[in-house]
Amino acid sequence: MTVNSHAQNPIIQTKYTADPAPLVYHDTVFLYTSHDEDDAFGFKMHDWLLYTSTDMVNWTDHGVVASLKDFKWVPYDNGAWAPQCVQRDGKFYMYCPMPGGVGIGVLVADSPYGPFKDPLGKALIKHGAEDIDPTVLIDNDGQAYLYWGNPNLYYVKLNKDMISYSGSIIKDSSIAKIKGQADPFHYQEGPWAYKRGGHYYMAYASTCCPEGIGYAMSNSPVGPWKYKGMIMDGTSRSNGNHPGIIDYKGNCYVFGFSYNLMKQRMSKHYERRSVSVQKITYNEDGTIQKLPFWTEKGVTQIGTLNPYNRVEAETIAFSKGLKTEKASEWERNISWDKGKLIADRLFVTSINNGDYIKVQGVDFSKGASSIDMNIASLNGGKIEIRADGIGGRLLGIVVINFSAQGDVWKTLTTPIENIRGVHDLFFVFKGNNDLFNFDWWKVNK
Repeated sequence: MTVNSHAQNPIIQTKYTADPAPLVYHDTVFLYTSHDEDDAFGFKMHDWLLYTSTDMVNWTDHGVVASLKDFKWVPYDNGAWAPQCVQRDGKFYMYCPMPGGVGIGVLVADSPYGPFKDPLGKALIKHGAEDIDPTVLIDNDGQAYLYWGNPNLYYVKLNKDMISYSGSIIKDSSIAKIKGQADPFHYQEGPWAYKRGGHYYMAYASTCCPEGIGYAMSNSPVGPWKYKGMIMDGTSRSNGNHPGIIDYKGNCYVFGFSYNLMKQRMSKHYERRSVSVQKITYNEDGTIQKLPFWTEKGVTQIGTLNPYNRVEAETIAFSKGLKTEKASEWERNISWDKGKLIADRLFVTSINNGDYIKVQGVDFSKGASSIDMNIASLNGGKIEIRADGIGGRLLGIVVINFSAQGDVWKTLTTPIENIRGVHDLFFVFKGNNDLFNFDWWKVNK
């Protein structure tokens, strides 16, 4: 059996991610995030990313799902701050803030994977400098509400089309900061509105800086809100924060972020954040039991992973040293006459000696005879396939003994030791630097 049923925080290691916005659609969690660039000093954010999971521990990278370029009216290329995507009547609405008083825009798609398009060609909300961090709640009666704001909370009633609103913009008076008075809410930014068990919740980044996650409750989507406490306190490991809260497969989860990944390499502060997740527990009265700051072990896996279907290499529970990249393959390598598109590939890259991928809770109920791996070789190398640990049981070794073919994808089939039961699967990479790129894998029963 698998030796570790928990994932590890942060849940994404191949990129810097922040401002998690989870959406449950059918049996899948769609996790939209903002994206800090690798060389960010302050906020350097050009686009929004998408990850999916059906077990809460193995997350598949889908790359950039939208960017500032999708809003032709935005006058800059940096400022893709905290979004949220919601589903209504078969369409997906992604609310995206642009700081500096530019406003909050909305993108629409027919699929949670996109493509997303701007139906308005202008801002949906253009109220002032506090127009950041949108969150949406659709009540049981069908009325949708859009909330946002730093350091105050604002809201409007959205129309059924989700791309317009009725009535005036309202500044919430129960959470509003009043000069000279104590602030019991410690509301800062990053609101996340939702309804559960007849209660309305407003979670938010609380007390700057560092920011933890606080929350308030109400009997109405428009307040008044009553402060109920902290979901977790901030620590020296955090600066900002942004909650995203869902119910999924009988469990309740809060997402947020820390700087843990960056702090493994840097001693000074940079805005290079990483999303984490923790299970939350509600009391009988609807209040939330307080959590410690993001624990390393994360959450327990729900279900298992099927290795007999093609698995994207960028489906990862935990990894070391790796990046993901997207590239298009064309019929011809002639810039003015590329011909037909062969494939758009998202793959694992920046693979060096000692790097690894952990895929958690793999169900080998049908046994194993061999493994197929789709590789584009740079300098060549080896992949050790191990069970239940980096130095665990060796199932087989894939040898990539060709090089200088980083633009040629080959499927290699290698025998592996028969294995049954549920195990964590490790791909451990060996060789010199820049070994190869890795697209997908599949076990043969």
